[in-house]
Amino acid sequence: MAEPVRLSKLMSERGLCSRREADSYIERGLVFVDGRRVSELGTKVDPNCAIRLDTQASAQQQQRVTLLLHKPVGYVSGQPEPGYQPAVTLIRPDTQWQDGRANQAFHPTHLKGLAPAGRLDIDSTGLLVLTQDGRIAKQLIGENSDIEKEYLVRVEGRLDDKGLALLNHGLSLDG
Repeated sequence: MAEPVRLSKLMSERGLCSRREADSYIERGLVFVDGRRVSELGTKVDPNCAIRLDTQASAQQQQRVTLLLHKPVGYVSGQPEPGYQPAVTLIRPDTQWQDGRANQAFHPTHLKGLAPAGRLDIDSTGLLVLTQDGRIAKQLIGENSDIEKEYLVRVEGRLDDKGLALLNHGLSLDG
């Protein structure tokens, strides 16, 4: 038999929710392990067990939003910096894509708990993923994420052969 592991850790590893969310669900009795309700924090379980969320927890997860934003230069991805606005201030009813396929209209609650899944610095422009769902953030930027991020870089002046070779080869950041 495999070594028991904390239920909240296993739930996070399986992508069911974050550890913090798992603890909240467990405390509220919204988690079932092999058909039995678990409500005690720190519970250890067999790593091969069946885990199911109560419908209330699943409904809460389905209410979370993930928004895609083309961040312009001059905005910060996350926490505001002096003299710069966070990109989330660009999300308003009048900036929602109006092609008729959006499955829900903008609501101010969509901004609560919205966090960037990755970052672009002030001088960068491009796709910024903002989400209320830790599962999505983990898939995009978690330590075990294998999603490749690609950046186009514009340089001023001329690059020598060594600098050009470095750019052509690619750079690894934080890894």
